[in-house]
Amino acid sequence: MAIIRKEAFGKLSDGRAVELYTLRNTKGTEAKITTYGARLVSWRVMGPQAKFIDVVLGYADAAAYEKDDTSMGGVVGRHANRIAGGKVTISGKEYQLDRNTGSQMQNHIHGGFQGFHDQLWTAEEIYEGVKFTYQAKDGEGGYPGNMTVNVIYSLSNDNELSISYEATCDQDTICNLTNHTYFNLDGFAAGPVLDQKIQIFADQYTWADAESLPDGRILDVAGTPMDLREPVRIGEHIDDDFDELQMGKGYDHNWVLRDEPAMVEMKPGMFGFDPHCPIDYIKGGLKKAAYAESEKTGLTLTCYTTQPGIQFYTGNFLCGGIKGKDGVEFQYRTGFCLETQYYPNALANPAFPQPILKKGETWKAQTVYVLSPKD
Repeated sequence: MAIIRKEAFGKLSDGRAVELYTLRNTKGTEAKITTYGARLVSWRVMGPQAKFIDVVLGYADAAAYEKDDTSMGGVVGRHANRIAGGKVTISGKEYQLDRNTGSQMQNHIHGGFQGFHDQLWTAEEIYEGVKFTYQAKDGEGGYPGNMTVNVIYSLSNDNELSISYEATCDQDTICNLTNHTYFNLDGFAAGPVLDQKIQIFADQYTWADAESLPDGRILDVAGTPMDLREPVRIGEHIDDDFDELQMGKGYDHNWVLRDEPAMVEMKPGMFGFDPHCPIDYIKGGLKKAAYAESEKTGLTLTCYTTQPGIQFYTGNFLCGGIKGKDGVEFQYRTGFCLETQYYPNALANPAFPQPILKKGETWKAQTVYVLSPKD
């Protein structure tokens, strides 16, 4: 169980106070999360050179996060990623969601103009870590129903950072939550991530057009720059003359995860599980989704999830403009995201897993990031 510390993190433009929670384990590893957007602000770990390294891009206070337009570190919802035209049909009824992305601002992304990452959450310390709660109102972003969302961050002594999600709603609605942290295993101020390596445990990906919208096709990665089944330099093929990379200006795509076993013995208390709950608390369990490593620092990052897909994004639209921690402005491709999720634009493609949350049901998901020295 991590030691927890709470402190002030500044105020929003409307005067509301924002808090910062620090989880610290016995190794001195620290993860910091703010109540503004339930955003992961930093994750500081001892590197192989006996120096602490903060591997998360972030800002120094709430005011900077309020200006941010990259969803940095946030819990994204109600629907992570894109929806064509912002139109969805739920239980036979059509809804128009906020249209806040696209070349003509015609599509929907990350919950709309004021998604979950731009809301002030409440927080409480619990046995597992810190539980962040947000009450989304009916009609917010265009979505139906009053939704209650709980997100638990926990940190183990093995440097496992667990993010557990739970949501309920009083109407049928959509639920597809993720975390939008930008990682840099060389340290948040180190510059481009192109020399770091990435591996994704997927044999297929969802084709997407110039608006980053899948059309239903699920394609094999074999023989393409989308083949990340073995560790490869992020920059190795990122600018190849390949339609998906050219349209996305680099990697910004959803991979279809195979059921790669986590290869760990699940025990009560691991990965943030409540030791008083049965081990099968989340149906299906965790599978290995992605792996990244840095030759420079010797750090590795492994991602496990219960979700069917993962968006690997290489910060192609980072462009500075806001000073972050230590005065750093985060530029082009200086961080990468591993966003576990349902596939983008799923409601327009019925063959995809569907992110529908029914009235009276509870939606649960979990993603775990593990920082370790390279063997």
